[in-house]
Amino acid sequence: MMPFGLTKAPTAFMYLMNRVFKSYLDKFVVAFIENILIYSKDRDEHTAHLRMVLQSLKEHQLHSEYKKREFWLEEVVFSGHMVSKEGIKVDYKR
Repeated sequence: MMPFGLTKAPTAFMYLMNRVFKSYLDKFVVAFIENILIYSKDRDEHTAHLRMVLQSLKEHQLHSEYKKREFWLEEVVFSGHMVSKEGIKVDYKR
């Protein structure tokens, strides 16, 4: 949560996410605005990645809303694109 009226909230969030996930970015984590995407080759790898990301959030005393979390998705719309094991495509539905 950002303080009300903070005009640079997206910039501040991105700066924080880049610091928190520095060693994971572009390996298995993408953070954009208010979303964190974790991608993996299989379920076992994903479990390990998920644990690392959640541990990083915990270490930095960051929390996310439980109702906004989605786990074990085969495909996901992220920043206007459909991401799946087949690749990345533009999501024309939005």
